[in-house]
Amino acid sequence: MATERRRPRRGRRTVTTVDARRAAAAGPHPAVDGYLAHLEVERRMSAHTLDAYRRDLDALAAWAAAQGQGDLLALDGAAIRAFVAAEHRRGLSPKSLQRRLSGCRSFYQWLLKHGRVRANPATGVRAPRAPRRLPQVLDVDEAVALVEVPTDAPLGLRDRALLELFYSSGLRLSELRMLRWRDLDLEQGLVTVLGKGSRQRTVPVGSHACRALSDWRAESVGAATGQPPGPDAAVFPGRGGAPISARAIQLRLRALGQRQGLFKHVHPHLLRHSFASHVLESSGDLRGVQELLGHADIATTQIYTHLDFQHLAKVYDEAHPRAKRRKGSG
Repeated sequence: MATERRRPRRGRRTVTTVDARRAAAAGPHPAVDGYLAHLEVERRMSAHTLDAYRRDLDALAAWAAAQGQGDLLALDGAAIRAFVAAEHRRGLSPKSLQRRLSGCRSFYQWLLKHGRVRANPATGVRAPRAPRRLPQVLDVDEAVALVEVPTDAPLGLRDRALLELFYSSGLRLSELRMLRWRDLDLEQGLVTVLGKGSRQRTVPVGSHACRALSDWRAESVGAATGQPPGPDAAVFPGRGGAPISARAIQLRLRALGQRQGLFKHVHPHLLRHSFASHVLESSGDLRGVQELLGHADIATTQIYTHLDFQHLAKVYDEAHPRAKRRKGSG
C-alpha cells in the first residue's frame, strides 16, 4: 500500500518587507547614518520621519550594492534615474517614488553642503506624477454634530475638549497629544505648539474650545493634591500621566464619529482638513490659513482652494437656473 508522503514542516519565518531584506543584505552605510543623526539631533525630526528616511536610503544602498556600486557617494544622475525606474517596476506607487526620490535629494544635498560630493545626482530626476486626491472634509453641520458629544458620558468632558480643540485650531495629532497646560492661554484664547521641523507657532482657540478645556481641567483635579493639573501636566494624559498615545486618540475619534451618527471615517486629520476648508471658505485668506496650519510651503495649503472651488461649484450648480440641463430636455 502506498504511503502518504508528508511535506516537511517549515520553520516559522519572520515576516519582513522587501526593503528590510535588501537593506540587511547591503549592510549599514556610514554616510546614511551620519545624515540620519543630523536629522535627529540638529533638525529634531520625529522617529516616524526618521524611519521613513532610513527606509528610502536603505533601499537606495541595497539597489546600488546589487548593481555593484556600493559607494553611494559615487552615484550619478543616471544611477538615480535607474534606481527610481527599478523601484517603479517593483510596484511602488508614484507617491512612494516621489517620497523616495525626495529623501535621496535631501541626502545628497546634505553631502554637497559638507563637501563630500561635487554635485547632487538627484537634482533634475523626476518621479512619475501621482494623481492628486482631495482630502475628505466634514461639512459645517457634520463638524458641529461631532464636536458636541454629550459631556455627561464617561470621559465626556475630555472628549468634548479634545474634539473642540482639534476643530477650533486645526492642530496635527502629534501637536495636540503633546500639549501641556502651560502651552494654553485660555484667557486670551491661544495655544502654542511645536510643529514639523521644530517650528513653533501660536494659533487662536475658539470660545467653545476654551470653555470645554476649562471644564476638562476643572474635572482633572488630582486625587492626592485636590488641585487642578499643574502647567507641566499633559492636557490629555494617558496611563501614568504621560501624554495619551496617538493610537488611543485615533480609536476614540472613530468611536465618537460612529456614536454621533457620522457615516464618514473620522480621524484627526479629517478635523484639520475641515478646519482649513471652513476657514478658507469664509475668509478667502490662503496665506492666513497657511500660517494657522503651520505649512512651510504655501503649495501645500493650496489644495484647500480646490476644496473651496468644489463648494462654490456645488452652490452654483444648485442655485443657478441654467447650471444644469433639465431632465427630459432635448
